Amino acid sequence: MFGLLPYIVKSLWRHRTRSLLTISGAGVALLVFCFVGAVQHGLLALTESQEAGSTLIVFQENRFCPQSSKLPEDYSRTIAKLPGVAAVVPIKVFTNNCRASLDSIVFQGVRPEQLKQFRKLTLQSGGWDGFTRQGDGALVGQAVAGRRKLKVGEKFTIGDVSVQVAGVFASSDAAEEALIFTHLDFLQRTRGQNEAGLVTQLEVHLADGANPDTVAQAIDTEFHAGPVATTTRTKGMFQADTLSDLAELIGFIHWLGYACVALVLSLVATTTVMSVQDRIKEHAVLQTLGFRPLRVFRLVVTESTVLSIVGGGLGVAAGLLFVGWSGMSIAAEGVTIAFRPSWSIAVQGLIASLAVGLLAGIVPGWQAAQTQIVSALRHG
Repeated sequence: MFGLLPYIVKSLWRHRTRSLLTISGAGVALLVFCFVGAVQHGLLALTESQEAGSTLIVFQENRFCPQSSKLPEDYSRTIAKLPGVAAVVPIKVFTNNCRASLDSIVFQGVRPEQLKQFRKLTLQSGGWDGFTRQGDGALVGQAVAGRRKLKVGEKFTIGDVSVQVAGVFASSDAAEEALIFTHLDFLQRTRGQNEAGLVTQLEVHLADGANPDTVAQAIDTEFHAGPVATTTRTKGMFQADTLSDLAELIGFIHWLGYACVALVLSLVATTTVMSVQDRIKEHAVLQTLGFRPLRVFRLVVTESTVLSIVGGGLGVAAGLLFVGWSGMSIAAEGVTIAFRPSWSIAVQGLIASLAVGLLAGIVPGWQAAQTQIVSALRHG
């Protein structure tokens, strides 16, 4: 069939307006398909990573928004002595919006030495020394920096928090690129906070072989009768619980992705049917030249597949470029889902385009293959 590609391209170009409209429709549908896939991929990466099961998050009991959780920083010393605990990282969280938002700004106050040890950050500009020396310095994720047009040395203010950009970083964890890291004591003492000695959460890194459930139960038992009771969960469970409402919404919008695939099927099938009806006499001539019905069928199916793959391929490329360039993310209660392109999404989109093209061409191809030569030559 590859030898017939020039003929197929000429046939499509003959009705170029119709072909281009079909290709553009398929492209837009696959762009949305890839965007939905990127959102789902971001949620899975957040809740099912290796770190999500080997790290615990200690939060104040019956609290949800970071602004309402206030744990004594001294708890970290007690937890560090428990069996199975390798390290404890106190974190102060500040966000400008606890509700789900595409433009939430999340600050995390962490001690510089622990930030360098437990976060795999690659500085794109600025330096660690400048951040360590600068009390109000901040390391800004490249997604936030790109969205807010921030550069090293600039001042940045959200609510009562005002910082100076000491560096812009990239991370292997896309969600971290939507965060801003500051000094722990700075975020505790910044104007409007005045919460020295208090943190939002404690991040507990477990020793090799430690059972997360056992350690979590030991932590909550330790502070059950203390001044502030705690709820301890694995990082993945904590993030899943925090994002439960969003997760339900994201679980629902995957149907939107399926609807986009169905739309492409409808578009390509309609165009192929119209093409077959316009070329009844032409297919009869092909049969008189020696084309057997099966070959005519394959010709029509190939034509619909070319339309679908070209449109779908352009949509997949545009979708991945848009997601990668925009650096979009959505946050709720201080937890961020980053939208990141991936090869798996691209492969799924291309497979969907191929399958749709083949399916869309079956009925029109069968109709063309059943053309009666004599009656078709009299047509029109």
